[in-house]
Amino acid sequence: MLKTIPDLITEVAATTRRITAAQAKTEMADNNGLLIDVREPAEHAAMPAYGAINIPRGLLEMKLMEIEKDPAKPIYLHCATAARATLSAEQLTRIGYENVTVITCKAPDIQATYQP
Repeated sequence: MLKTIPDLITEVAATTRRITAAQAKTEMADNNGLLIDVREPAEHAAMPAYGAINIPRGLLEMKLMEIEKDPAKPIYLHCATAARATLSAEQLTRIGYENVTVITCKAPDIQATYQP
């Protein structure tokens, strides 16, 4: 039986660390974590999460390994609804990243949190 995307998100979310943008901002100030926006470039350009590195979900595993080789580095993932970020967290954990967190708030909330 095929799983629906909402079912898969629910399943993965149960084992994934999830926090708000405000919590992520506070943590990143202390731990120098990476903020990764897994939306497509046009989405990121239209409503940027300032300070985020834009790596679309489809390229994340390959590109992030070029940028960050420390598996313990705190990584915070953002997208428009937390769905792609949740699926991305699963993949990053699968390849060995140990400290991956999903930011649960929607794009306008994160944009407001990370205004320069």
